[in-house]
Amino acid sequence: MTSSADPTLDALAPAGASGGKARTKRDHRAWQQFLRHRGAVAGAVLLALIVIVALGAGWWYPGDPLRIVAAPELWPFEQLQYPLGTDALGRDIAALLAHGARATLAIGLVASLAATAIGVSIGAMAAWWGGWLDEVLMRFTELFQIVPNVVFVLTVVAILGPRIENTVIAVALVSWPPIARLTRAECLSFKSREFVQACRTVGLSPWRIALREVLPNALPPVLVMGTLVVAGAILYESVIAFLGLGDPNVASWGRQIGEGRTLIRSSWYLCAEPGIAIMLAVLALNLVGDGLNDALNPSLRKR
Repeated sequence: MTSSADPTLDALAPAGASGGKARTKRDHRAWQQFLRHRGAVAGAVLLALIVIVALGAGWWYPGDPLRIVAAPELWPFEQLQYPLGTDALGRDIAALLAHGARATLAIGLVASLAATAIGVSIGAMAAWWGGWLDEVLMRFTELFQIVPNVVFVLTVVAILGPRIENTVIAVALVSWPPIARLTRAECLSFKSREFVQACRTVGLSPWRIALREVLPNALPPVLVMGTLVVAGAILYESVIAFLGLGDPNVASWGRQIGEGRTLIRSSWYLCAEPGIAIMLAVLALNLVGDGLNDALNPSLRKR
């Protein structure tokens, strides 16, 4: 369809020049709005630097980052070969941080993608079909929100074992319910719009309307929440590793803090450096999320 009472339908139309132009113009406005958000740009640059460090960890620090390379508890810049110092066992902190960034970002990204896929699927089905299916899916969603998230994550990891895959599963299980509720609310708001009624009038199938017309309009706020889910996943992973439930064969920022907490009075940098890394990663993701919210939210874009 290339014309309807709602301009959103024109923007989503796969055929016709007007739909493509409208969609391109909308994307261009959103990109300009994002670039005008200074905090979002700063967050994107910071996040890009963290990703570069994570991707280049194997090149800058080849070999096992958990191996002992020098005397223990060398302070930062005490030896130029180890600019961030060494930990209590004599391992290079810079190598641990670089390889830890790779594991932390991978856990956050995979867990966020899994949580988003589950949440969008359940929320969209509940909103579109409604009735008893909506009730069942929403009560099922609430089951995962009864237990506090941290307790739920620690319980799942303790049962499944200290492996990185189990950490991803645990984080995804506590992260999808908010996405499902948000997707449901967004789909319900579009379900009664005029352009959806027009699609039904011309005989489009419910699946086509849901997947091609309603769901794309409901996704922008879900994408914003996805960045926050990644930030939350980083914090959950840090808590798991801090308590010693993470994979012992993988470098982790949380594990570094946990191992350095007994020496925090004499060598406070052991906890400060990975703590700063966690803070910067979460801050960057939150800034990017704020920028995406301003760019993709029509009410904020007009303001």
